[in-house]
Amino acid sequence: MSTSISGFSKLTKTEKIDWIVSNYLSNSTTAKDTITQYFNSNQKLQQLHDEFIENTISNYYLPLGVAPNFVINGKTYAIPMAIEESSVVAAASKAAKFWMERGGFKTTVISTTKIGQVHFMYSGEEKMLQAFFNTVKPKLIADTKSITANMEKRGGGILDIELRTKTNELDNYYQIHATFETLDAMGANFINSCLEQFAKTFKAEAEIHLDNDIDIVMSILSNYVPECLVRAEVSCKIEALADKGIDPETFANKFVQAVTIAEVEPYRAVTHNKGIMNGIDAVVLATGNDFRAVEAGVHAYASKNGKYTSLTHAKIEGGIFSFWIEIPLALGTVGGLTSLHPLVKVALKILGNPTAKELMQIVAVAGLAQNFAALRSLTTTGIQEGHMKMHLMNILNQFDATKTEKESIINHFKTNTVTHSAVVSQIEKLRQ
Repeated sequence: MSTSISGFSKLTKTEKIDWIVSNYLSNSTTAKDTITQYFNSNQKLQQLHDEFIENTISNYYLPLGVAPNFVINGKTYAIPMAIEESSVVAAASKAAKFWMERGGFKTTVISTTKIGQVHFMYSGEEKMLQAFFNTVKPKLIADTKSITANMEKRGGGILDIELRTKTNELDNYYQIHATFETLDAMGANFINSCLEQFAKTFKAEAEIHLDNDIDIVMSILSNYVPECLVRAEVSCKIEALADKGIDPETFANKFVQAVTIAEVEPYRAVTHNKGIMNGIDAVVLATGNDFRAVEAGVHAYASKNGKYTSLTHAKIEGGIFSFWIEIPLALGTVGGLTSLHPLVKVALKILGNPTAKELMQIVAVAGLAQNFAALRSLTTTGIQEGHMKMHLMNILNQFDATKTEKESIINHFKTNTVTHSAVVSQIEKLRQ
């Protein structure tokens, strides 16, 4: 019977597991074995993983794959991807090879500005508040010097701070809106430290110089970074799209139509963009970055004009097919898990130890490639043929298929359509 507990975090890992097994898993030895079999035999490495979060009871594995043959701005990459969805790495690899033969991907970092805000309430006269802010602004920046010194030595730091009035949306609501350059760090801790110092100084000075009190609500970075942008694109002559019996002109036109549908139809746009994020999240996760922050910021960007729409765009102009994405990505290659997780270090090394700007470009390409592969399938053979072939092994593993059974069934479906029921039927035939 499930129950609550006080002081769970103070228990040893073994005690935590025993409590979970006893209270939530019916004292199942199988469940306990499953939890413990994922422990790493290297105790130092296991301790490192245990200390990433609180209340760790085990490790949770995701496959780490590699999609090779990505040519980006003339340089060839093998891109590491951590993801559980069966067809993602295969689709990315296929798109990479397709475009490798057609000039590769071109990328540009448009801007790298990140944002943080101090949210506060003020019931006094707005003109007085603005005059006070103009006076205190230099002190706000000066009081963060101990925080920003090292970042400034590397060429980053606070770019600007401004007062924003939000009283039309919420009575008495204002912001200190700050912009930052954090170079190769994602910068969350740096930004939040600066913001908290802004708030402390602002509150202290306001108590001296303003009649009405300033009520600081919170100080926090924003994961919406519309000025931290990267663009990735591919293009070629329409006739160069010919591949395995596909008529290039028909394909190009249907592809552009598919993208346009995602631009105008939110129901399609959500699934369209989810496919893009299959590629983006997989690389973000493999490189130790925060995929939840990236997801939130990207989807906000897809809605920036008041309607949720496609992140990618396509056109045919002068006989040239072009396909591109422009996307906000706040990423880091130093600090956090990038400095701790051994596989993250390996993933970054595979990528040539990129700067944050280079990683932005690689990640954007992964998203564009994923979307190209999906739309190519959707507008030609359909998505299920390739997806179900990749899913075949998962179905076989669900039924504990032996090596001999797997070989036989994989061979059978080289010339037959894969469906769950068809695979089950084939397994049953073999086992009769």
